[in-house]
Amino acid sequence: MSMWAIGLMTGTVLDGNVDIAMLCTDGETIHEFGPTLLAPYPKDIRPLLKETLAAAARWNFEGPEPAIFDTAEEALTAAQSDAVAAFLEDEGLPSVDCGVVGFHGQTVLHRAATPERPGDTRQLGDGDEMARRLGIPVVFDFRSRDVAFGGQGAPLAPIYHKALLARIGAGEETAFLNLGGVANITWISADGEMHAFDTGPANAPLNDWVQARARQDMDRDGLIAAAGHVDEERLAKLLDHPYLAEPYPKSLDRNDFAARMADGLSLEDGAALLTAFTAGAIGKALDLLPKRPTRLVVGGGGRRNPVLMREIARRTGAETVDADALGLRGDAIEAECFAFLAVRVLRGLPISFPSTTGAPEPLTGGRIARPIGQPATA
Repeated sequence: MSMWAIGLMTGTVLDGNVDIAMLCTDGETIHEFGPTLLAPYPKDIRPLLKETLAAAARWNFEGPEPAIFDTAEEALTAAQSDAVAAFLEDEGLPSVDCGVVGFHGQTVLHRAATPERPGDTRQLGDGDEMARRLGIPVVFDFRSRDVAFGGQGAPLAPIYHKALLARIGAGEETAFLNLGGVANITWISADGEMHAFDTGPANAPLNDWVQARARQDMDRDGLIAAAGHVDEERLAKLLDHPYLAEPYPKSLDRNDFAARMADGLSLEDGAALLTAFTAGAIGKALDLLPKRPTRLVVGGGGRRNPVLMREIARRTGAETVDADALGLRGDAIEAECFAFLAVRVLRGLPISFPSTTGAPEPLTGGRIARPIGQPATA
C-alpha cells in the first residue's frame, strides 16, 4: 500500500506561501522523502485571507457563514492547485505517479469542545475542485469528523510525529515540538502511546505584534525581541492562564492567545514578552506529561528564530534540537504530515486518537474527492 503522496499546508501565521511536500509512505512508516517547495501565493491571496480570518472571528460560528468564505475558498483552491501542477511539472513527475494529495486547506476558525458546548472547526478548501483540476485523488476536511464525535479536532500531527521520532530512533527522553502559528507537542511513552496537545501560541501573536507596529512580516532572527526586556512579573501573570494548567487533550485557535497580551509595551519589550510567553507555556506543557522529556526536536518556522529557541531551552531546561540536524525537514513537516494522513485515510486507518484529540476511540476522518471517471478503488 506504499505510494507517493503530496501534502499541502498553509498555517495560521499567513506568511503568504503554501508548503508542498512529497512523501513515499504506507501511512505507517516513512519510506522515502520526496521533493519539497515553498510556493508563494499570488499577491492578492494573503490580504484576502487576512480579511477572511477577521470575518471568521466576528462570525464565531454564529449565524450564516460570511460570504467572503466562498471567495477565499475558490481563490486558495485555485492557487494551491496551480502550485501543485507547477511543482509536478518542474520535478518532471507525471500526475499518475502521485497516488493522493492531502489538502489541509486554510483554518479560519477553530473552537475546542468544552463541557458546556461542542467544538467547531472550519477549514476552507474545495477538494472536489482540486481533484478535478489535477486529475489526482484529494483528501481534505481532515478535522470535521473528529469534532463531530466529540474530539478537539486538533492536533492531527501526532501520528506523523510518532513516525518521525521512530525514524530517528528517539526514546522517552525526546518529544517533538512544532512551532507554527500555535505550538504543539508530541511525546511517545515506552508502550507506544501518544501524548499530544497544543501548548500555547508560537509565532502568531508575535507576528501580529510586529506586523502592526513595525510593518514587517515577523521578528526575523529574533532581532526585535533581542533588543527588548522581558517583564518577568507580567510574564508570570500571563503564565497563570487556566489553559496552561488544564489536562490534555486540548487545542487552540490562533486567536486564543493574542498580541494584546503585550499592550502598553514598546515594540521591543512586547516582542520579548511574547517570545518568552511561548517558551514559558511550553515549559508548563512539559510538566503535564507523565515523564518530562529532556530533549525537544523542533520543527516549524519558529525554530528559525534563535531568540525563541534560546528562550525555550532556558525556560524548559530541555535541549532544543533543530529537526534538520537529525536528517528531518523542519520546514516541510506539516506538509509531509498531510501527505501521510491522506494515505492513512485512503487505507481507512485512524488519524485521531483519545490521547491526542480526545476522540472517544481511534477515528479515521477526512473526505476523499476523486477525479471524474476515476473508480473508487483507484
